[in-house]
Amino acid sequence: MIDRRSVLGLVAGAVALSATGAVAADWKAQYPEIVFGKIPDENASGTMDRYGPLMDFLSKEIGTKVTLRIAQDYAAVIEGQRAGQIHIGYYGPASYARAVMVGAKIEPIAIEVNEDGTKGYYSVFYVKKDSPYQKIEDLKGKNLGLVDPNSTSGNNVPRFSLAKMGIEPESFFGKVVYTGSHENAVIALGQGTVDVAANWWNDENESMLKRMERKGMAKYEDYRIIFKSEQIVNSPIAMMSDLPDDLKKAISTALLAFPVKEPEAFKKMTDGKQKPWQPVTHDAYKPVMELNKFVDELRKKKAS
Repeated sequence: MIDRRSVLGLVAGAVALSATGAVAADWKAQYPEIVFGKIPDENASGTMDRYGPLMDFLSKEIGTKVTLRIAQDYAAVIEGQRAGQIHIGYYGPASYARAVMVGAKIEPIAIEVNEDGTKGYYSVFYVKKDSPYQKIEDLKGKNLGLVDPNSTSGNNVPRFSLAKMGIEPESFFGKVVYTGSHENAVIALGQGTVDVAANWWNDENESMLKRMERKGMAKYEDYRIIFKSEQIVNSPIAMMSDLPDDLKKAISTALLAFPVKEPEAFKKMTDGKQKPWQPVTHDAYKPVMELNKFVDELRKKKAS
């Protein structure tokens, strides 16, 4: 005699599995392609080479195609997520905070972790090693290289730091130049287009300048740091918060698994200078939102 409770249990299980499959099928039909947007920090070919294996891994793990979109500027990622055209975004802290401030419905998934386990970095001002400049005050009338209006280490923290010194960049420096990427800021300094350049720096072993040295694009010893900020929280990867729950779970699980399941690919992507990403919440970036508001007020005062 068949146990009625067993039959009911089997039926309920089959219905649950069918429903789960239907939900997955629904979001795969709605999202045949997931777009991963990356803010610019190096040239496009370097970014594609660095992030290609991650796209392949995510595509396999999530079960739908994941395409890398290399943004022309930080605003492109912000607007892309706000418009729902970029499903996952790799930000800097300030650009993530800006996206939230302008209404993008996003939530952070993961945060970068340094080799030593810390989750922060610094904004620095570089000058050429053989230049006469020893401090920011020596550069009055000279050209300043910033990165992008939405860059944390390449604009917001530098402006905040200069304000604490009583320096208004546009009136103190001869010219303020936005270079578009951290890599371009170093190139502009090396070519003499600017006399001082803002950039990101973790420690003596890792920075954009160190990355460029490893690629044969610059020599670390040719430059000096004349200012270093207080520590900034590391960069987040964020996804659209209104994606289907099953899809969000699949994205989050796959992303956090990448450094563990594909250690060599992750090592190549980070030049072996990071530990696996860790989960993070929006609370970590609330101080950065306050920094953005401070810089916004500076701009308003300048315009008035």
